[in-house]
Parts: sequence; structure tokens; C-alpha cells
Amino acid sequence: MGDIALKGQGRAFKNCAGRDSECKFSTKIIDKTPRKKLASGSTPAWQRKEGKNPSGGLNRKGIASYRAANPGSKLSMAVTTKPSQLKKGSKSANRRKSFCARMSGMKSKLTSAKTARDPNSRINKSLRKWNC
Repeated sequence: MGDIALKGQGRAFKNCAGRDSECKFSTKIIDKTPRKKLASGSTPAWQRKEGKNPSGGLNRKGIASYRAANPGSKLSMAVTTKPSQLKKGSKSANRRKSFCARMSGMKSKLTSAKTARDPNSRINKSLRKWNC
């Protein structure tokens, strides 16, 4: 018969109609989250130029479209306050420190040398915006 989705599991199993020996989990993943379709049929704003900030990162429209496309997301605006003005150990200071450590590693490991040197690359713009 057909596959039946397990509630909360994200996997499917074959309807075995009472025969335990044939009931095995399949590797098929079921996406349980409903996705909102865009009226224009194009990509969300966070993936396009209109959702990106020219100085790096996403603007408010980009963040709003990301949250709409990914329910339960906790994406928030960048911490643009200078490190000297942040209270040590505060939530903002810890977010900034974590972001800078993560993105600096991505810059060195996951980008080409040309992109790492380019001051107008998205990664360098975002690192500048976060004062890394």
C-alpha cells in the first residue's frame, strides 16, 4: 500500500496491514512544515537584492521574508554597536562574538582567496557591519 507519515517523526513507513516482518522504516523524509508560496512565483526577498542591505547582511524586509519562509526562526538584526560600547558578557556582546568567530572561520575555509580579499564580497561586508 502507500506510505503513511508518522506524526512528529518526519519519516514514513510502509503500511504493512498487520504483518510485522514487512514493516520497515523507509528513508523517505517528509517535510511537515507548510511553505508559503509567493504571489509572483519568484524567490523570497532574503535571497534577492531587495532583501539585502547594501552595507552587508539582510535588511528588515529580508529578515521578515526569511521568518515567513522558515516558521519558528529566531533570526534577528545584526549587532552593529561598537564592541567598546557593549557591556562585556551581555546577550548582544555574546551574539556578536559568536557571529564573528563563526563567519571568520567561514571566510578562511569556505571562500576563495579572491572572495576573501574582495572588500565588496557579501562575507566581508557582513563582517564589517558586525565590527569583526
